[in-house]
Amino acid sequence: MWRGLWTLAAQAARGPRRLCTRRSSGAPAPGSGATIFALSSGQGRCGIAVIRTSGPSSGHALRILTAARDLPPARHASLRLLSDPRSGEPLDRALVLWFPGPRSFTGEDCVEFHVHGGPAVVSGVLQALGSVPGLRPAEAGEFTRRAFANGKLNLTEVEGLADLIHAETEAQRRQALRQLDGELGHLCCGWAETLTKALAHVEAYIDFGEDDNLEEGVLEQADMEVRALEVALGAHLRDARRGQRLRSGAHVVVTGPPNAGKSSLVNLLSRKPVSIVSPEPGTTRDVLETPVDLAGFPVLLSDTAGLREGVGLVEQEGVRRARERLEQADLILAMLDASDLASPSSCNFLATVVASVGAQSPSDSSQRLLLVLNKSDLLSPKGPGPRPDLPPHLLLSCLTGEGLDGLLEALRKELAAVCGDPSTGSPLLTRARHQHHLQGCLDALGHYKQSKDLALAAEALRVARGHLTQLTGGGGTEEILDIIFRDFCVGK
Repeated sequence: MWRGLWTLAAQAARGPRRLCTRRSSGAPAPGSGATIFALSSGQGRCGIAVIRTSGPSSGHALRILTAARDLPPARHASLRLLSDPRSGEPLDRALVLWFPGPRSFTGEDCVEFHVHGGPAVVSGVLQALGSVPGLRPAEAGEFTRRAFANGKLNLTEVEGLADLIHAETEAQRRQALRQLDGELGHLCCGWAETLTKALAHVEAYIDFGEDDNLEEGVLEQADMEVRALEVALGAHLRDARRGQRLRSGAHVVVTGPPNAGKSSLVNLLSRKPVSIVSPEPGTTRDVLETPVDLAGFPVLLSDTAGLREGVGLVEQEGVRRARERLEQADLILAMLDASDLASPSSCNFLATVVASVGAQSPSDSSQRLLLVLNKSDLLSPKGPGPRPDLPPHLLLSCLTGEGLDGLLEALRKELAAVCGDPSTGSPLLTRARHQHHLQGCLDALGHYKQSKDLALAAEALRVARGHLTQLTGGGGTEEILDIIFRDFCVGK
């Protein structure tokens, strides 16, 4: 339905079809004269739909659709009757907002039409805008791309806006807002200024090294600034992909011997029947994955086959896949039956999986593990507790839900360590592009320290500074920009 509405709007904007016309390969650059329009709110029936325009003909389009001589006061909502400029037929009674450039989202003249969200109303307004000379439908991400081109957003802020639109958890929303507010961009700009200052010192020494008026210690000052920047860059690059995990989801694998309650826990955490639960051992024979929101963090939760020597070819393959997925996990939920800790399968699991992960040196890059003893409801209240030689663990009953709050709190702490806490600390690196440019900058600083020739040292500083500039969008290639803006929907 909505695709059909958009096709009608596009046809209205193009006018009569002509044979042998050459299509544009992309959106024109901002300032080229084109005014774009699109439905900016979510598609589908809704109470209010927002349609907006951007470009030099926005004010003209507003006058035509409202049949008014004067534009409404800037940045104030005004109630207006919208009419079809071709037939004069009323379309809707809507709130309109006029944003003259450069004080707008894109930096250009913009208009927002807040209309009733029925398909017929939205279709009528889109077709009416398409009939106005100089207006055409926007392409995906074109509003944001114009904001970037006009200096309203740098590239890291654009990425933050895209992440905010796609955020599904509280942690993702907090991180996206911090990036949209420019924290990462400001940090990179500060680093770039440091390199600019160091480069100026080096070039001043090259040009005026024999001049008595040159301040002493110029090169030493540049070296100090480079060393301090190396430390800062190294700290950010050692975040072990936490920002990328926060953006795309941490990998949490539930593992353990057969019949420990792994599938029951996956169903409990995902709040839906993802896995089949049965008292028969070996029910799960493949890796079952589901995206979930755990304590505000995005997680890809995997249910795996019980770890044992498979009794058949199918189960053996399931166990092999389970061990393979275990090696890829960011966080392991190791499950045991609290009433069956003395069994050979439980002892073997403790000696292999739990002990091997626990023996890793504690660091941000190592796997993390939570040992969960399920079926606590089967333990006698007056009987002895679990074995005293067990590693730190949590008691849980998937049947009654007892211990679930404690498990969720432990998961929150572990996931904060795996993904980073977006509400505190330095900005996280959420994309491989960020890491690439920071690593390139760090490598160039290494070349600076090794250079015997001052001219080569200055060139290394220029390369390092170029990486920081590209991270925020300066000197970026069109191909990279196309990939970034492709993630936006039409209307944004």
